[in-house]
Order: sequence, then structure tokens, then C-alpha cells
Amino acid sequence: MYNILICDDDKDIVGALKIYLTNPDYKLFECYNGKEAVEAVKNNDISLILLDIMMPVMDGIEAMVKIREFSNAPIILLTAKSEDSDKVLGLNVGADDYVTKPFNPAEVIARVGAMLRRYTKLGSDIADKDHIVVGGLELNNDSRQIFVDGEAANLTPKEFEILRFLMMNKGKTFSPAEIYKAVWHEEPLSGDKTIAVHIRHIREKIEIDPADPRYIKVVFGRGYILEG
Repeated sequence: MYNILICDDDKDIVGALKIYLTNPDYKLFECYNGKEAVEAVKNNDISLILLDIMMPVMDGIEAMVKIREFSNAPIILLTAKSEDSDKVLGLNVGADDYVTKPFNPAEVIARVGAMLRRYTKLGSDIADKDHIVVGGLELNNDSRQIFVDGEAANLTPKEFEILRFLMMNKGKTFSPAEIYKAVWHEEPLSGDKTIAVHIRHIREKIEIDPADPRYIKVVFGRGYILEG
């Protein structure tokens, strides 16, 4: 049984989400502002949180910061199209995913299911030769697929190899030349920008905001590092 908290100040939206998520495996909790959400997570074993951004008393961003002080439960933001800056801020301070209003019921169900599977079955960071998981990134070596927050990302073969190398070595910094040698198995030419170009393309496919990446980051003067 998964305990899912739905928090939105619009009771019609809460009601609609409860209908979408009707499932014998889900127990649904509801609240209507950020303060109520914080208390609900404190007092219940919440498995996943659907959290609106714009709410009275305490908004979703402030509530999420407080929740993250004591809970690692996945948080999916409920956002309006006009809230792009708040969406990016939310993802940077602790949200795991977002869905945009008006909701597509199938998308809500899929994102909740994917997040629960990752959180409860895969745990935190897992790495082996067949399946690598770092944060919201999932790499399957057998199918040569990359999933970002449950959705497939269309990487080229070389982009896949670069991302796999970095994921298998999470937390380690590599120069462009080291990455090139690991993927192409040969020395790069002097001044070669191949890795920089590929990293830019990978970021465009796996990052919410490629200009402010969550995963592949630059270590000034040293190279690239993949963080969870």
C-alpha cells in the first residue's frame, strides 16, 4: 500500500486527482495548503507527494523545503504553464518531477507509477553492469535505453556511451580527453571539441534546464562530473 498526498488549494483539482489515482494499492491523503502538507508528511508514512506551487498560507516551494528537512518521499509539482521559473526553482530545491495543468490523466498515472517504482524498488543510487540508476536517470545496458524521470530519452550511440561512462563513475571528475579515450578508445586530436558538443546535446535531452544542469556539471579547469 502506497500513501499518496495530494495538496492543492483548488478542491476540484484535488477531487480530479483522486479520481485519476483510484487504485486499490493507493491510500490517498488530501490537503489544501503548504502548511497542511508539511504536517501531513510529518504525521503519516507518505510514499509520494503531489504538491501545488501557488497556495495560500504556505506555498508549495516553502512547503517542499520544509518537507525535505525530514522526508525523501518523491515530490511531483503541480504547475501552471505560466509558472516555468517556479517550476525550475522547485526542481532545484528538491522536487523530483512535475505535471502541468490542465492534467492529462494518463500522464499523471504514469508519472506517479514510475516515481513509486523507482523509490520503492530501486532505492537510491544503484549501479551494476546491466542497470545503472543515478537520481532520476535510469540506464539499461541490455536495451541501450536511457530513462529520465520515467520517460525515454533519445540518445545517439555515442551520447549513450558517454552518459554510461559518467554514470558508472558518478562523483568522479574526468577531463574531455579522458572521456574521449574511454568512449572512442583512441587519443583525441589537440583542441578537439567533440566531448563538449556531445555533453551539450546530452544535457538538452536529460536536463530540465540545460543551462543549470542537475546531473552533468563542469568542474572548472578539470572537466566534467556526474552528480546524483
